[in-house]
Amino acid sequence: MYSKLALFVLSAFALGVVAADEPAAAPAPPAPVTNNSQCNVGTLHCCNSAQDVKSSAVQTLAHSLGVDLGGVTGIVGLTCNVLGGSSCSAQPVCCTGNSFGGLIVVGCSPINVSL
Repeated sequence: MYSKLALFVLSAFALGVVAADEPAAAPAPPAPVTNNSQCNVGTLHCCNSAQDVKSSAVQTLAHSLGVDLGGVTGIVGLTCNVLGGSSCSAQPVCCTGNSFGGLIVVGCSPINVSL
């Protein structure tokens, strides 16, 4: 039971680090995804952020979850949901790698959105 509480606290801390890494900006309206052909191989996700695997926020969260990102390169999505609708209020990405409960999704590429 305490391990679940510790995992929750560490995850909340890591997400706080992610939020602290980004400058405050006015929220933008959800941007519609132009089309699904931008993601021919992977799955469309809507992530709170997409960062380089070497960023401190990604490394902290991965370590707290016990996820080994040693062989991973490129962009990682943080706090993601599979994009089921036609809009994403955060960062739309196409991901071809594993998802760890939506907290970390590897193998992501940002996709274009129409404003």
